[in-house]
Amino acid sequence: MNAENSKKKVNDASLEVTPYSVTMGLLMAVLFSAAAAYLGLKVGQVFEAAIPIAIIAVGVTGALGKKDGIGQNVIIQSIGACSGVIVAGAIFTLPAIYILGLDVDFVQMFLSSLLGGFLGILFLIPFRKYFVKEMDGKYPFPEATATTQVLLSGEEGGKSTRILLVSGLVGGLYDFVIATFGAWSETLSSTVLHVGQVISDKAKVVLKLNTGAAVLGLGYIVGLKYAFIICCGSFLIWFLVIPLLNVFFGTEVLDPMGTGIAQTVGAMSPDEIFKSYARHIGIGGIAAAGIIGIIRSFGVIKNAVGLAVGEFTRKKGDAPASEERAQRDLPMRNIVFGVILTLLAVFAFFAFGGVVENVWQALLAVALVALIAFLFTTVTANAIAIVGSNPVSGMTIMTLIITALVLVAAGLKGNAGMVAALLIGGVVCTALSMAGGLVTDFKIGFWIGTTPARQETWKFVGTLVSAATVGAVMLVLNKTYGFTGDGALVAPQANAMAAVIQPMMNGGSAPWLFYGIGALIAVVLTLCRVPALAFCLGMFIPLDLNLPLLVGGAISWYVGSRSSDASLNQERSAKGTLIASGFIAGGALMGVVSAVLRFAGVDWMLKSWNTAMPGGASPAEMVAIVPFLLLCTYMVIASMKVKKQ
Repeated sequence: MNAENSKKKVNDASLEVTPYSVTMGLLMAVLFSAAAAYLGLKVGQVFEAAIPIAIIAVGVTGALGKKDGIGQNVIIQSIGACSGVIVAGAIFTLPAIYILGLDVDFVQMFLSSLLGGFLGILFLIPFRKYFVKEMDGKYPFPEATATTQVLLSGEEGGKSTRILLVSGLVGGLYDFVIATFGAWSETLSSTVLHVGQVISDKAKVVLKLNTGAAVLGLGYIVGLKYAFIICCGSFLIWFLVIPLLNVFFGTEVLDPMGTGIAQTVGAMSPDEIFKSYARHIGIGGIAAAGIIGIIRSFGVIKNAVGLAVGEFTRKKGDAPASEERAQRDLPMRNIVFGVILTLLAVFAFFAFGGVVENVWQALLAVALVALIAFLFTTVTANAIAIVGSNPVSGMTIMTLIITALVLVAAGLKGNAGMVAALLIGGVVCTALSMAGGLVTDFKIGFWIGTTPARQETWKFVGTLVSAATVGAVMLVLNKTYGFTGDGALVAPQANAMAAVIQPMMNGGSAPWLFYGIGALIAVVLTLCRVPALAFCLGMFIPLDLNLPLLVGGAISWYVGSRSSDASLNQERSAKGTLIASGFIAGGALMGVVSAVLRFAGVDWMLKSWNTAMPGGASPAEMVAIVPFLLLCTYMVIASMKVKKQ
């Protein structure tokens, strides 16, 4: 989807911000903030809220017969989608304070999420035109594509809607059967074969594939080029780095971060080696690729600064022309003042909210937040634009390590230092999460033709409501279940953050060698004109989530290249995009349903079918390749079934 083939449905007279759209958007923000936080901490599953909210908005708006529904639906989705990004920023970091046996109150959680969300919005707005307009057609924007197709289906009806509904039903039922019944395994591994298990044990080489419909659809929209680059990053880590670590350090215990690792490298599985060591190469690569991107985008930053200066010198009568409505952001002077006021609020929060011990430490913390959030904002936007996945957890780990080093140097360590670092990390994590979600909203608005300034304005309100909801839910969950002990909440990301920050605040170190290797790889890739961020994302994201991207990208290439008629190829590709969007939408919606059922204690899992047999894999994994191949076949045949005009 790009500027040439997208259908602008909103004109100057269309309704966007109405009592209905704002009320619905805020209701979605509350409901999905509570649901996402609850489920993310209870069952360890964080879901993206944008697509389910878009589906609900289309359904309710259509049922009520609202005029100019699509413009209002964009606002509903934009406000409501604050829920998912605020939840990700909060539950990745703040529960780690409880896990470490320390304490945090509602106000601290609320302000951490609120101020981080505000910074993410303010830092990304100056780059909106660059990402969504100037780079249109150069990035796939998979999640924005799927959400836009959902929103357009409610307006267009007819054939496109039927294709989206059928594919959504197919993809949704497919993923629901996996998650709820386990009729076949969600992940297929080469260890399903005896020889594959031997190779995994001895050489630490394993091949893994996620069989889900949503991930396959994501790969189709990402396309073959970026999917191949991403997988090359995975192949480097899983087929070279992990086996080499086993060869050279197999008999040694490596604990570069002082987290208490007791196993030798050779005693670990490939997955454990990846989580303990190899993924840090990806983190270093992502950070370096982001910095390189900032340097190479200096012109864009310069233009944004120039625009800010121009806003301060512009006379009141020189307002943008009305025909520029679909490209009109909030006034840049408002953005500059907003950044200043938000950073002052962050300083007050750190200095007087019990985060750090003195004003000097608060100034250092604010400088860290401003610098890291600003630099990594464009990294998250790029990542979302390319693969639809935000590497916010990796960047937050890097933030925590840098913050810990600075705070320890400033005299703040131990328990007080851990609380401070995690609250500071929470602000940055939420800012980066918000930036990634907002670039998706901007792209949706660009394709449909809504007013960016209206999206931006109400995004602040959605952030306020979501931050308050998430803070309250986490407080209740901690008192009800807790995060440690029997029956505690899972909170996997927060446990990882706690494992990182505790040794750092007690004299531990960071895996600088791994970070340095990743940074060097990013530099070499850039010199070779290979998209470094896409490659480094592949090094950080697990292999099983990257391989289906390659399969989906290959299907996209095949569907769009079989005919000598370029127009027919384009029609087939467009139909395939609709089908892929349906897979993503159906998978996302059914993922929420499956998680709710799990939380409610509904257990329909075929346990014996999913239990590994002696010396081998489970029957569910052994048959998983069959439904996956059938799904791929359906996608190809359905996409190719286009009559020549």
